[in-house]
Amino acid sequence: MAGPQELGDPLGEGALEAEAPASSCLAGNRLNLDVYPEGCRLFLKLYEKRREEVEQVEFLRLSCNEELITSTLSTIPVLKGLKSLVLKGGHTRDEIGTPQRGLVASLPQELGELSHLAHLDLGFNSFSALPPCITKLGSLRSLLVSHNSLQGLPEDFGQLSNLTFFSAMKNQLQGLPQSIGELAALETLDLSENALESLPEEIGNLQSCTELDLSGNLLTGIPSSLGNLQSLRQLHLHSNLLVTVPASLAGLPNLSRLDLQNNRLRSIPPEIQSLPFVHLRGNPLGEPEVPLQPDSNSRPEKLQRLFLEAGEDSFTVTPEGCRVFLACGVQFCFPLGATTTSVNIHFQRHSPDPQWVKLKDHDILLSEVLELQPHGIHFQKEVLIWLPYASTQYLHDREIVIRTFSGQNWSDLRTRVEWKEKPKKHVACCSVPHFSWFLVVSRLVENECRVPQEGALLFSTVDPNIKVTFPPGVTEETRTVKLQVLPVSSEDLQEITNDPETVASPLLCLSQNSSIDFLQPVKIQLPLPPGVTGLTLDRSRVHLLHSDWNAQNWNDITSQVVLEFTHLYALFEVTHFSWYWLWCTTKTYIGGFAKYVYKRLRMYQVNFIALQRKKDPEQVLLQCVPKHKVDPVLKRLHDRYRGPEPSDMVEMVEGEQFFAAFERGISIDADRPDCTDGRISFNFFSHLKNVKEVYITSEADRKSKSVKGQVSFYRGAVPEDIPEEVTKRRKGPDSHWLATLPIKLPKLKTQGKEQPTTPNGFSLPPLNLGNAETGYLTQANLLAIAGRVGADWPTIGLNLGLSYQEVEQIRYNYRDDLGAQVLHMLFSWAQQNEKHPDCVDKLISAMKESGRQDIADEITAIIALGRQKYRESIRRVGLDQESSTEDSAIAMV
Repeated sequence: MAGPQELGDPLGEGALEAEAPASSCLAGNRLNLDVYPEGCRLFLKLYEKRREEVEQVEFLRLSCNEELITSTLSTIPVLKGLKSLVLKGGHTRDEIGTPQRGLVASLPQELGELSHLAHLDLGFNSFSALPPCITKLGSLRSLLVSHNSLQGLPEDFGQLSNLTFFSAMKNQLQGLPQSIGELAALETLDLSENALESLPEEIGNLQSCTELDLSGNLLTGIPSSLGNLQSLRQLHLHSNLLVTVPASLAGLPNLSRLDLQNNRLRSIPPEIQSLPFVHLRGNPLGEPEVPLQPDSNSRPEKLQRLFLEAGEDSFTVTPEGCRVFLACGVQFCFPLGATTTSVNIHFQRHSPDPQWVKLKDHDILLSEVLELQPHGIHFQKEVLIWLPYASTQYLHDREIVIRTFSGQNWSDLRTRVEWKEKPKKHVACCSVPHFSWFLVVSRLVENECRVPQEGALLFSTVDPNIKVTFPPGVTEETRTVKLQVLPVSSEDLQEITNDPETVASPLLCLSQNSSIDFLQPVKIQLPLPPGVTGLTLDRSRVHLLHSDWNAQNWNDITSQVVLEFTHLYALFEVTHFSWYWLWCTTKTYIGGFAKYVYKRLRMYQVNFIALQRKKDPEQVLLQCVPKHKVDPVLKRLHDRYRGPEPSDMVEMVEGEQFFAAFERGISIDADRPDCTDGRISFNFFSHLKNVKEVYITSEADRKSKSVKGQVSFYRGAVPEDIPEEVTKRRKGPDSHWLATLPIKLPKLKTQGKEQPTTPNGFSLPPLNLGNAETGYLTQANLLAIAGRVGADWPTIGLNLGLSYQEVEQIRYNYRDDLGAQVLHMLFSWAQQNEKHPDCVDKLISAMKESGRQDIADEITAIIALGRQKYRESIRRVGLDQESSTEDSAIAMV
């Protein structure tokens, strides 16, 4: 019998010791297998080989992204002493880096018999309902079911009387059972990012609850019974649809954070508004209330749905309302009665023009501009818009907003962020009363508060140590104040200044909706820079800097204010708002030095790389990468690509256009309407993975000579007349120039005799697939087969083993010629596999798997005919073993 290695099992006894030593894999009562690529297979092997030890395990972790997880679940109930079980997905990611959900959608009923189980994590899986066995786990103290598809909780959920922690964030919960109030021991309840529209009164019975997170739901109100949660310390209600909150929340004795941001609160009880830990940014406080007439027919799911094709640019909205889905991913919801007559809506997408789209110093553009016409049309009810945007990893301490252009200026709208599963994309959602231009921007987090005559307190959610105190009598009329903070890491500062002794506090920006200075000084608290305390502070090195809105000049105002220092903070008073920055340095020219550092911080520092593939010089890789990723990218591509050094640092606006001009006989092969006169445009987002591969061709006859040329890359508008200077690599003051890549297209290689060509101009290599004994396919046979493949060639190519990228590249290179696509696919594969003994069988199988039994039968017939001819030929020369045996038998008779 073949051993496990011979059967293709990578986890035989030898592999078990090599890949996961028992000392690290089965360590006492813990078994952490989610870090291994085939952890479930390893678990089953361990259970088979060392059953007694495995049955003593109390802590088990497995990945649910493995196919064997389903069969593994039936074994878990035998671990009677199990205390902690983690069955999570999210261990694999798709092509854009999104964690993939696990394969588990149910659990065996026997799992409810684990009487010692206290911790259960089922996150990132495919549960649509909570398995019944879970409510039987009487000892369960911690339950995590986040990132699933739960639509509700069982009515007997309250049986989990020992539960202290429950997280069901990122599900589809629409309601809660009344029994949730029976969870007397529950301390933390996280129900954020669901679809809850209301809460049961019984939720006020959670007397042990210290943290309650209900953010990101559809709540329009909350029960007054929440005022009974005497142990509550943090209550998160941001990003809902709240129009009112009960005054009873002000009586919670231990409450230290009440987050009501991004709701629809136009007024709140004064006893709540006066609390210093209440967050109200993103609410229409003080705005006149517009009465809404609730109508069940206005719910989005009840409305007519319109799906537009890629070529359509308009749709009609009637008073009955509708939901509209554009091919580009944009969605609209027009509620019932949004219009009084039928209205024809036109839409258009524009590339962002830096001369028009005005971004602040630290904004990042994440989408194209969507224009909706007629401009200025007003609706009777607010219209919802969902705009997809390019996600970026640089969203820490930032927030997503939809920005609109009125014709004169840009303004930000109250926005909430959603994640769409199908198709997978990030979308920003807001409601608008009229149409104009819209785009998605990432900006610094903006905290705001209203300052009345009685004064107020404002602090940053990015850095709570930053506080602004407004004393009584600071203003005669109520005004709105906004605060933004830009954290500055010590590493960035030291890299820019090349001075390890220079440190700085976060950069603080204050603004208000009034041009009048405050009547009394406003006190600001800033944390001292890293490594500096009030006890060790050298005051001669401390500088407080102030700048105007454009941050063009930084003024040292240290001598103009009274700076006080505690152990951790610096305190000072001002009467007007702008940028403030606290430095600790030995530099003397501190204003100009800060200007230089700020300039480097606000610019998106990007390198533009253009490389040529070594094996195929006609293929050019264009890539725009952040500064810190240049060296790793070049190192990774070194074996396959060659090219010039990366370009100089580029000061760029996110989403700015780049252009490539091809000179001296080299032209781009592209089908875009704006790719004329040898030009092609590229849109990049600098903090994303931006790779664009293009194939360049030459009009010259390459059969007789090689061709040299240049490819020059520009930013901004393409010059009307390409200057001669671009053909020389230079580092001049031309801000529109990026880099010039020298291109050499080698002379086409020809073999001894001219290779046959097809009417498509495709060059066919001479080959015979298979061998004479088992049957072979000649070049003529392959040509005949290719003529019958037709539009099924991509499926056949994939079944032959070609990658999806290879198929797409063939489709792009010969996009106007189906025959050339088929030939290139078939002959490229044949040329690579002609030495393999089973290549013909693989071709037949691929045809069958692709639904082309007719071609498979034709190939089989060709092979059978070839074998017959081969046998006849060797029989004629007396070499056939079968015929020799027959002759011998006749001779014996």
